[in-house]
Amino acid sequence: MIRRFFSQNIHYSADSNSGPVQTPVEWDLTDLFPDNAGWEKARQTLQGQLLTLKDFKGRLGESSDTLLESLDTYFGFYKDLLRLYVYAGLKADENTRISENETRRQLASALYSEFAQATSYISPEILELGQDLILDYLSENPGLETFRFFLEDILREAEHTLGAEAESVLASSGLMAEAPSSIYGILSNADIEWPTLRLSTGEEVRLDQSGYSRHRSSPNREDRQAVFETFWSVWKKYERTMGTMLYSKIQGSLFYTRSRKYKSSRERALSGENIPESVYDTLIQETNANLSTLHRYFRLRAKMLKVDGLRYHDIYPPLVELDKKFTFEDSKKFSLEAVRPLGSEYYETMKSTLEGNWTHVYPNQGKRSGAYMNGSAYDVHPYVLLNHNDDYDSLSTYAHEWGHAMHSVLSNSAQPFHKSSYSIFVAEIASITNERLLQDWMLKRAESDQERLFYLGASLEQMRGTFFRQAMFAEFEALMHRRVQEGAALSGEEFTAMYTELLKRYHGHDQGAVTIDDAYCVEWAFIPHFYYNFYVYQYATSIAGAAFFTDQLLNPALSETEKAKVQGRYLKLLKAGGSDYPCDLLKEAGLDMNSPQPYRALAKSMEQIMDEIEALV
Repeated sequence: MIRRFFSQNIHYSADSNSGPVQTPVEWDLTDLFPDNAGWEKARQTLQGQLLTLKDFKGRLGESSDTLLESLDTYFGFYKDLLRLYVYAGLKADENTRISENETRRQLASALYSEFAQATSYISPEILELGQDLILDYLSENPGLETFRFFLEDILREAEHTLGAEAESVLASSGLMAEAPSSIYGILSNADIEWPTLRLSTGEEVRLDQSGYSRHRSSPNREDRQAVFETFWSVWKKYERTMGTMLYSKIQGSLFYTRSRKYKSSRERALSGENIPESVYDTLIQETNANLSTLHRYFRLRAKMLKVDGLRYHDIYPPLVELDKKFTFEDSKKFSLEAVRPLGSEYYETMKSTLEGNWTHVYPNQGKRSGAYMNGSAYDVHPYVLLNHNDDYDSLSTYAHEWGHAMHSVLSNSAQPFHKSSYSIFVAEIASITNERLLQDWMLKRAESDQERLFYLGASLEQMRGTFFRQAMFAEFEALMHRRVQEGAALSGEEFTAMYTELLKRYHGHDQGAVTIDDAYCVEWAFIPHFYYNFYVYQYATSIAGAAFFTDQLLNPALSETEKAKVQGRYLKLLKAGGSDYPCDLLKEAGLDMNSPQPYRALAKSMEQIMDEIEALV
């Protein structure tokens, strides 16, 4: 079983028309392969090399040299495979309607699964050799030292690793396990017939996922309500189908959980990064303990929007209007200037990376919704997918995704391939830190109280969306996995009922903070992150972690020497990649995520921002 190291550096935004631009708006994939034919040639070459991976089966204990050769071969193949997989995924996401693109992705997934099956003997054999022999090999062969963490991690997971034959069977089931997620992606991005809606301005808009993300913040309340009613009525039609897919995904997760003798799917998901379950529990407990802060924000929002009784479709518009557009060029310039507090090394590195054609910028029909960074092509560079709408949210998303990209650039430059794949638990800190630095940069350049109120409101909205909303998702995810483990057969209607209770509790429905209409409670079906197995909680932990670092970086009381130390610890964290467990890396940087303090500090920061807003209005 090789799970912690058998992953990709793909990082998605929590949620997710263009003006003139001066630089290319589509990424250049020729850095990966010259064309589709070049990709296919590389795939066939790797397909033919699969047998060489099996040559080491039963031989890992021959000598320390044999073990070293096997690991070099394994990670060399894996590196080339990820490059293949990245190209296929990026091409497919450019236009999900092109069947050839999806076929290419399926071929890459199939090879990925074959690779996992062909190398499934590695962990069982290392465990059979035993800790004493592995430590002897590490002592006698300096070349193995670079793989120490990898080997010791396998030994740590001994009780959850099966025999070679069983591991091979589990590895071969990978494609089946990912089927619900693949079906969701095709259905939601390509096959659903999205409706059009005429707004009060006379504009007719297409309400696909990108259109919904753009128009749900309309300044006209009747338009917002119409957007919500139209968009969620589509998802309601697919409630049963989406419920069946999500239930199948959870059942697949439970199959692996039971096969590997974990107590729960959550334990299994967190174990790969050696993250204590208490971190998850502390997050949920502290979030619920601070719901009064969230409800205060909703009441402030109602006051500033001048609405009598806030409803769910009033969540997204800015607290005040800002008559500014932010082009793609603005996003590049402002995001770069905002990271100066991270020091000259970070700034100059980011400046040089922005010169490359690494980003697919604007939405188009068939393109994957949302935004992400894929940094898995170790020998190339990261790629970023956006759906840039030339608004402040697009600017913020750009800064977020380039935080991820910079993490990959720094990790890949400092670590060998097998230590470069960093944890999502740390990755989201890197991205949200950039967002928070951008907010500070924009606030300092606000030209009026109105503009300042806009950015302060955006900061509050980030805390709502990234901390409270993602913690709500995490609570929902833990609940539905637990219910399936207890034997419940969940339908789409039952998912909706579970989600409704959480949505109303978090938003203070019974306290009069936000009225939640039942028609909108099918929202769970819209969230792709529920197919990623305990991914979303890391957004909430990470915004607390990002606040920890940005508060230090922006602290005017710190001397230049003290700030340089903070910068050094932060860069060391990013450059560490996957060389240690994420909680340990963060502790070394001065942050304990098992403590309630980061979450309480974030809630306090939210209260302080609301105090400032109330003073301005």
